[in-house]
Amino acid sequence: MPWSTPFDDPIDLRGGGKLRTLQEAADLIMKLPEAEQHEPRWQAAIEMLINAAETGGGWLTFARIGMLRALNADNRRG
Repeated sequence: MPWSTPFDDPIDLRGGGKLRTLQEAADLIMKLPEAEQHEPRWQAAIEMLINAAETGGGWLTFARIGMLRALNADNRRG
């Protein structure tokens, strides 16, 4: 499936904005500092994004969940 594939529901970003597609999610990760990109939460999200782009199917849902978990990890650390 193409990287332009939209998520079923856009992902709201803290401070405004939304991630609507696999590409937008990948772009957000690529803008993070390199050390942060290598954190397990982001590596898992990247893996799910790639699987969604290469395989499709249910991976799109997993990619969305992976992004939500990575984005919200700071809130859980409290």
